[in-house]
Amino acid sequence: MTMMQPALARGPTPTPTPTPTGTPSTTAANEAAKAARARRKRNGAVAYHTAGAAIVLFFLAPFAIAFLASFRSGTEGMTPPLPPWPTTGFSLDSYRSLDTFGAGIWQHTLNSLIVSLATVVLTVAISLLAGYGFSRYRFPLKNTLFVLIIATLMIPFQSVLTPLFIILAKLGLNNSLFGLVLVYVTLQLPFSVFMMRNAFDAVPKEIEEAARIDGARDLKLLVRVLLPLVLPGATTVAIFAFLNAWNEFLAALVLLSSNNNYTMPVLMMAVRAGRLGAINWGAVQAGVVVMTIPCLIIFLLLQRYYMRGLMAGAVK
Repeated sequence: MTMMQPALARGPTPTPTPTPTGTPSTTAANEAAKAARARRKRNGAVAYHTAGAAIVLFFLAPFAIAFLASFRSGTEGMTPPLPPWPTTGFSLDSYRSLDTFGAGIWQHTLNSLIVSLATVVLTVAISLLAGYGFSRYRFPLKNTLFVLIIATLMIPFQSVLTPLFIILAKLGLNNSLFGLVLVYVTLQLPFSVFMMRNAFDAVPKEIEEAARIDGARDLKLLVRVLLPLVLPGATTVAIFAFLNAWNEFLAALVLLSSNNNYTMPVLMMAVRAGRLGAINWGAVQAGVVVMTIPCLIIFLLLQRYYMRGLMAGAVK
């Protein structure tokens, strides 16, 4: 009879020892690579911000020089602004002397404000209606007319300045701020219509259809429903219209003949020309500051709408 051998007792299964994933030299190499990447990233960030700061200083330097030089004293202001900062103390003599040119700084500033604001109002109103019409309505030769309007952007306005002068003379609008406003609006409309047409194209038609179902007519629909949606585009049009009207020189010089009607750029030409061959550099810098402040304020207040409108109106 075969004897059964008792089963041998088995102990717990031993846990396998983990195999090391790398040698100490490999781990050190990985750490060194991470440190090198972090160092390159940090150096890149420093170089990026340094370059950005240098570019900002490069563009702000002329404004800082003009601002500091505008506070030089009367005798010091007659010399070229080097160094640009006042060396004999801060003074408002340059601003006072600026008021002695032409009809006075306040009169010319008022003329520029009237012309610029009127140009903005008319340009925005007309481009809103025209852009809405080109975007939503169908009529004969619609695309041809739009292409012709855009094509006028390629015509230098200096080449049509003489015909505009003759037309204003026939209408009795020479040497009038209103005539100058009409010229500025005419020159600004092609770009403005293009921007507003694209802005309206970006608005879904379903929104307009829902408003019409609720009983909104065209004008009410445009003002209360669509205008808030295309406000960035309208703001962009307004900023461009204001800056162009505020800084434009040649048309104001040609179309205006009265000293009391001249705008700020024409006054600045007289200041830069000087008197009896002597240029008051302090007054020149003071005029630059006066002309820069309104543009800077408007852009800072409306810059977020400007960027959104420029991006929305640039593409269909």
